[in-house]
Amino acid sequence: MVNMVSYKGAYTAIITPFTGNGSNLDVEGLARLSNFQAENGISGIVSVGTTGESPTLDWDEHIEAFETTYKAVGSKVTVIASTGSNSTSECVKGTEHARDMGIRDVLLVDPYYNGPSSLEIRREYLEPVASAFHDVQVIPYIIPGRSGTQLLAQDLAFAYEKYPNICAVKEATGDFENMRLIRRLCGNEFRILSGDDDKTLQMMVDPTVKASGVISVVSNVAPKSVQEMCQLVAEGNITKANSVADGLKPLFDIVTVKTVEETSNGQVAFKARNPLPIKTLMSILGLPGGPLRQPLGRVTKKGLQVILHNAREIQSRNPEIFKPLSDFFDINVEQRLTDEQYWKGLYYDAY
Repeated sequence: MVNMVSYKGAYTAIITPFTGNGSNLDVEGLARLSNFQAENGISGIVSVGTTGESPTLDWDEHIEAFETTYKAVGSKVTVIASTGSNSTSECVKGTEHARDMGIRDVLLVDPYYNGPSSLEIRREYLEPVASAFHDVQVIPYIIPGRSGTQLLAQDLAFAYEKYPNICAVKEATGDFENMRLIRRLCGNEFRILSGDDDKTLQMMVDPTVKASGVISVVSNVAPKSVQEMCQLVAEGNITKANSVADGLKPLFDIVTVKTVEETSNGQVAFKARNPLPIKTLMSILGLPGGPLRQPLGRVTKKGLQVILHNAREIQSRNPEIFKPLSDFFDINVEQRLTDEQYWKGLYYDAY
């Protein structure tokens, strides 16, 4: 029997911390981050998703990260193992490992790079996993901007009809018509989770989408506020939910940071994608994080200034957003956002 988690509220796509030069998992740091999330009311944690730098972890490290988070907080919150892959056999092995340690929820990103059609994603990927693990809830993750392919609403509905344990989706297309089609085809019991922090509120209040929550990036540093926003919508207090979302907007705006850099070869556009900006902010603030694994690297100096500006705006206007991390990790947020010793080495000195 599937445990039938309702998937309501905020689920943190947790950062994976590394030690030293990034060669090893920071197991102690990951446990602390997981406990920080649980103590601040988060509904669940997604382990080793894209935000957790999944492409650069081998499967032994995936399993170690799953186990670390599950042991730390599995009795308190839902732990979702990100076992998706562009190899179905690899996905099955990862799901089996997660299931055997007690995890009953997995996130399966659309297979990237090899680009199967929607029909193939359904028949050769989702359905084999759902069929093999009836006691596990399967959450497809639709993000064509990263995967280069897309599970269509029609195939998602067919899969849900055949395998009720495919009972939710992380929707990160940014396409509200696609979200509405998923709702129409899958019905009211099916759960839609936002995959874009800045669209969560709109997805939840839109009566033709009715998202039930978010798998969030910014909740790595603001779990209490992101959960509060979702809870307020569920309670029907849209005015206050809007106020919380407005306070969080500077964080939503740095999930991706875009700058134009001046070089000897002319202007160059630089795009720091998730998880680079949020992990940089975590390092500035003194949370467990460490470096990113290559080929991800650092932000530019301009990019760093954008991150600092937005974080300072949070601290100035809505200091309650950072207060939980300040209390849990014993951090002086004001000091870390103003003293440059805390961000040395976090940006490229020159293009």
